[in-house]
Amino acid sequence: MADKKLVEAITSMDEDFAQWYTDVVKKAELIDYSNVKGCMVFKPAGYAIWELIQRQLDDMFKATGVENVYMPMFIPESLLEKEKDHVEGFAPEVAWVTHGGLNPLQERMCVRPTSETLFCDFYKGDIHSYRDLPRVYNQWCSVVRWEKETRPFLRSREFLWQEGHTAHSTAQEAQERTEQMLNVYAQFCEEVLAIPVVKGRKTDKEKFAGAEATYTIEALMHDGKALQSGTSHNFGDGFAKAFGIQFTDKDNTLKYVHQTSWGMSTRIIGAIIMVHGDNSGLVLPPRVAPTQVMIVPIQQKKEGVLDKAYELKEKLGNFRVKVDDSDKSPGWKFSEQEMRGIPIRIEIGPKDIEAGKCVVCRRDNGEKTEVNLADLEKEVADILQDIQESMYNKAKAHLASHIYEARTKEEFVKTFAEKSGFVKAMWCGERECEEKIKEDMSVTSRCMPYEQECLSDTCVYCGKPAKKMVYWGRAY
Repeated sequence: MADKKLVEAITSMDEDFAQWYTDVVKKAELIDYSNVKGCMVFKPAGYAIWELIQRQLDDMFKATGVENVYMPMFIPESLLEKEKDHVEGFAPEVAWVTHGGLNPLQERMCVRPTSETLFCDFYKGDIHSYRDLPRVYNQWCSVVRWEKETRPFLRSREFLWQEGHTAHSTAQEAQERTEQMLNVYAQFCEEVLAIPVVKGRKTDKEKFAGAEATYTIEALMHDGKALQSGTSHNFGDGFAKAFGIQFTDKDNTLKYVHQTSWGMSTRIIGAIIMVHGDNSGLVLPPRVAPTQVMIVPIQQKKEGVLDKAYELKEKLGNFRVKVDDSDKSPGWKFSEQEMRGIPIRIEIGPKDIEAGKCVVCRRDNGEKTEVNLADLEKEVADILQDIQESMYNKAKAHLASHIYEARTKEEFVKTFAEKSGFVKAMWCGERECEEKIKEDMSVTSRCMPYEQECLSDTCVYCGKPAKKMVYWGRAY
């Protein structure tokens, strides 16, 4: 019975998906609650996933010419208020600093909810000529937003992310960078995280405060809810005009820069959990698994078993490998490996050593195979690659099977009443209609996809002439 406790402690995802998620996060020791209300503690297993995300995403950024910088974490109120739409959008979430030590501040400062105003203030003094452009900067940092309801990874008052902020000489360059970074996010999700996404533009109601246009990648969780997984914003020259960011162009005239901003946060770890996890716990894509291979010695007290386990670890030096040499029973070790989502488990015991073989078990499908020790390195590489691809294909099939179409209001309402997932439907383009859908059905527009379809000539909800096809859904 002791070996089963670890798995039995997880609520079934079909019984209560929210509780399943919390159980997995806690039992896999990714995160813990803090006495600082609304803030979480990243435990080593959780932070290690973020480090791998950060490392690989940063490499992808730099391949497009991005440079990393770091801005202050405090923003004076007068600076924040320079862009009206921006400050109004963030006002309810801002945390304010009013004292320095025992003395009241002459001007209160907010703890950054995002850093547009800081970058704009910097660019104003740093950019003078067309020769100074483009500026393609990014920072890895934490931000604070005073959320009322929090949930591990998905929503907390302080969270980790990256935020890119660029400045360009033309509107075309800014638009190209906006779309380029959205494509980087989509590629990263699909190739590294094994998560398929839908790409598109946000409606004006859902776009970032102060942006001219916001583009998004939307992922579908196992329970059929959407998760906004990365966004890229084209600011046009609105911020530049508010902050006076001008440059002398080649024709010797003063012009305003065009800016972009783009970000991905630790909520993407929540997506990994909810897209790939199962009732035994985490299922991690190999490319972001802190431990890719766990070697479990069987009858480890017998002579030579532990030595052989560590010999295999050395042989697999190109992978992230650990040996579980704890005094727990093999059954408990297997359950723990499954709970933590480690892609491959290798079992090695006296009989295996004698036969020159080991047993390799996949986390994603539970499949076990006997592998000759001489071939182990190649087999592990092949299996990890196959797991990565299989996880993506499974998630892609789940996404495809949870996308529906609605051509009438009756179909639209009935689909959301009976099913979970994305619903494709035509929309009139009017904010009032979009707000009415949210109010009546607790459904939001997720994006206007790049690949537009004409499902009908009229809006699915109000019946007016249709302008765009929209993905609608319930979301985290």
